[in-house]
Amino acid sequence: MAGSPELDAIDRRILAELQADGRIRMNELADRVGISHPNCLRRVRTLRSSGVIKSIRASVDERSLGYEVVVFVSIQLDSQHQTALESFEAAIVTLPWVQQCWRLSGDADFLLKCVSTGVEGMSRQLRQFAALPGVRAIRSFPVLGLSKDAPLPIPGGPPQTG
Repeated sequence: MAGSPELDAIDRRILAELQADGRIRMNELADRVGISHPNCLRRVRTLRSSGVIKSIRASVDERSLGYEVVVFVSIQLDSQHQTALESFEAAIVTLPWVQQCWRLSGDADFLLKCVSTGVEGMSRQLRQFAALPGVRAIRSFPVLGLSKDAPLPIPGGPPQTG
């Protein structure tokens, strides 16, 4: 991790605990990793300020908000010139139903995770992608189910379960 602090065993245990329960109270976290509350708070703040911990947020079920369709969309552009890539990324940032956008190497230039209230909404989204300048090809992969959603394995940390 270039530019990130060197993580010791306690930092790794903190990360594992926070991935398991981001709402854990600081005194309970300190107890679980075997350090004082002030030391634990300082370490968590350092992990956040250095960017090791990117965010702590609720993971909301898409369907509970009416998003019945989750689809991955691969996008191939006409050009891989930096300007074309940045232009596409700028357009995607404005679309709230695009949950994630990954720049790729290989046959596709981008992979998007999108949500929609239904198949018709997904179809509209695909047409919007096709209308963006420089889009050469679009492939969609509607999600049938989620088989695994695991936290990151922490190198040198406690073994991850389940």
